[in-house]
Amino acid sequence: MGFTYAYAEQPALVGIDLQLEEGRLHGVVGLNSSGKTTLCSLIRGVIPHFHHGDLTGEVVILGRPLLDWDPAELSRTIGCVFDNPFTQISGIRETVFEEIAIGLENLGVPRDEMIERVESVVEQLGIEAIVEKNPNELSGGQRQKVAFASIIAMDAPVVVIDEPTSQLDPEASEAVFEIIEGLKHRGKSIVLAEHKIDLLAQYADTITVMNEGTVVMHGPTRDVVGSDEFGAYGVVPPEVTELGRRLAAAGKPLDRLPIKRAEAFDEISVRIGRSTHAH
Repeated sequence: MGFTYAYAEQPALVGIDLQLEEGRLHGVVGLNSSGKTTLCSLIRGVIPHFHHGDLTGEVVILGRPLLDWDPAELSRTIGCVFDNPFTQISGIRETVFEEIAIGLENLGVPRDEMIERVESVVEQLGIEAIVEKNPNELSGGQRQKVAFASIIAMDAPVVVIDEPTSQLDPEASEAVFEIIEGLKHRGKSIVLAEHKIDLLAQYADTITVMNEGTVVMHGPTRDVVGSDEFGAYGVVPPEVTELGRRLAAAGKPLDRLPIKRAEAFDEISVRIGRSTHAH
């Protein structure tokens, strides 16, 4: 499959052959202009329904060709969270509660059910303290939580998330990933373009690496992130993976190359334990 934006000289996607399993968290990484956002836009149906251009090959969403979907139906099926939390707020609601409900209003959900859904999501995300605040006065991290709350309330089976932590600090980023993990546990299919590989390695089931508009690596997170090829496309491996490689180069290899912080802690603890017993 490939796609070239209208009036563009070069294709944005080339020779994409990718299958994403339902009910899993799929991480997408790559340098800027590698095609991540275009791929997300394609899955969301923004391409070709809004961004026009030349689409070649076939795109299938939940067993149905993309071009067979009605855009309104697709918008109810696929929830979207964008990279900039400051553009996520509608600007027309005076409280967070009303902001979360706006998508449900658009779907014509009955009032009692709408209130019940919003209350449930507010409790799930622990945002009771801000529910009566003006959404336009929230911090970036709070706005991103409200954006996720809106998507969770709509209960779409597929969620596409494009760089949700790009403007958030580490604490807020961790909170966003915990929300995403909660979505996965509820059986949602998630496509997540993200540059914070340490967090992706911790939460994602698969990783897709993009470079110059094509998929250069795809597979289970451990296989991809732990591969020697992973860093060849400008994507920096997790810090703990780099640590494991440096220890190996120094003649002190760990039993298993870590890709998660907990794994590194366990491996190093085992090594320290061995050293202690040896003395």
